[in-house]
Amino acid sequence: MSDTNDVSQNEVEETQELHKKDDEIESTQELVDALKIQLEKEKEKVSSYETKIQYLLADFENLKKRSEVDVQTRVNSISDGIVLKFLGIYDDFIRAKDVLSKQSINTEGLDAILKNMDTFLVEFEVKPIEAVSEIFDPRLHEAISVKEDLTLDDNVITTEFRKGYILKDRVIRPSLVEISKRHI
Repeated sequence: MSDTNDVSQNEVEETQELHKKDDEIESTQELVDALKIQLEKEKEKVSSYETKIQYLLADFENLKKRSEVDVQTRVNSISDGIVLKFLGIYDDFIRAKDVLSKQSINTEGLDAILKNMDTFLVEFEVKPIEAVSEIFDPRLHEAISVKEDLTLDDNVITTEFRKGYILKDRVIRPSLVEISKRHI
């Protein structure tokens, strides 16, 4: 009977061992399941962080572009102001030359100064706006007078009172002009 007890004791022990292994497997499976759930949550967090980073990068790029545009706008504004002041002086020199020429006074000195000023304008990409005999363009010209002229089409510029200028691709000063109308 001792053998039977031993066998039975062995069977009990083996069964207990199997139960322990089953419990361990079940416990391991629960741990694996819990880790899978935790992994999925972490993946969701990572995905959320990646999305946030993408939005932040996009915001940064937009801010960078806006800042560059703001800086360029400010630079343009300052350079436009400087060139406009220069053009006022330039206009004064041209008027002085015209007055002196009408009085038959030598204008060689003024001519040299105006030549230097013209070089300055070309160097900084300041171009005069063509006006006389052109069709009126409100982006380039400012009409301050209208003249009835049956020989011309409507809106042809007949007189330029003040020269207009473009700096690079921006009108910094429109031409002041008189335009034609067939019937007023």
